[in-house]
Amino acid sequence: MDSTPKEVTGLLQAWSNGDKEALDKLMPQVYDELHRLANRHLGRDRPGSSLQTTALIHEAYLRLVDQRNPRWQNRAHFFSIAALLMRRILVDHARSRRYAKRGGAAIRVSLAEAGGVAEVRAAEIVALDDALNSLAELDPRKSRVVELRFFGGLSVEETAEVLGVSPNTVIRDWSMAKAWLHREMSKRTKNNNSLFTSPFSPVSYGA
Repeated sequence: MDSTPKEVTGLLQAWSNGDKEALDKLMPQVYDELHRLANRHLGRDRPGSSLQTTALIHEAYLRLVDQRNPRWQNRAHFFSIAALLMRRILVDHARSRRYAKRGGAAIRVSLAEAGGVAEVRAAEIVALDDALNSLAELDPRKSRVVELRFFGGLSVEETAEVLGVSPNTVIRDWSMAKAWLHREMSKRTKNNNSLFTSPFSPVSYGA
């Protein structure tokens, strides 16, 4: 369903003010975008993975509506939170799969019911999360830029709006963060003899 950012922002603000009907009206208008975000992540799965887009959207939706006293600023803010939640869901699922493979008791997350993450893909997700956490310790803003652009699919302008910085700052942060993450993940790949490649290599991800 096509909707303007102004319409979405209005519904988000109504939801923040306690209008439950606004949430019912909102979800059909943001579903297509959430679906695109989910496909953005799951489209990178290796052949054979049975993760399902609908399962990821459903889990993200449940966590979104469980937000206590949400104070949504605008459409970009909403999708920045959705991006964060999707990252956490995918990381939880990947870590639980790897833990179970080593003989531990898997953490139960809704996505587990939709199928498993391929071992190489699980290693990639965990390595990326670890690298992003390391980047956050060095430069929290650059880590957020990656989260918003890579996980959230936000534009440079939307990312700048969420972070309260200029688009040029986002462009610089994005470029530097990609280079740092590529080096970090390549190092982890070499040390662990892993088979996956960094999603931030110059040939695998554009500007």
